[in-house]
Amino acid sequence: MEKNLQHLKEQLSQFCGSQQIFTLPLCRTRYTEGIQYLAQTVNAFWLLTDASVMGKSLRDKSRFITIDFKRYSPSEVETHGYDAVITYTDGNGTVLAFQQYHFTDFPLEQIRLFFVDNTLLLPSEY
Repeated sequence: MEKNLQHLKEQLSQFCGSQQIFTLPLCRTRYTEGIQYLAQTVNAFWLLTDASVMGKSLRDKSRFITIDFKRYSPSEVETHGYDAVITYTDGNGTVLAFQQYHFTDFPLEQIRLFFVDNTLLLPSEY
């Protein structure tokens, strides 16, 4: 499992720009090849949908939005009562919103995405 996670991280780090842009039909949000790879590889289209909906709702507060997913450790789950949280910020430390998840099967402990100009992308693709 750890080998698979390391491979996923290595693959994600190789995306730097995108020759093809995809569209999430539900929200009409665009996303890059790196985001497509992430969603397909770990079956995380739920993350794209949630990040897209929240990103669109926060556009009036910031044109640039960071999306930070964090999966809690077992001891943190006991403290917080949730498996994971996504924090949305303006990139300068101002928290705009957060979502808590009672359950997640997302394999990474954490990941950061960006939402800019109605487009989801990996930091290496910005």
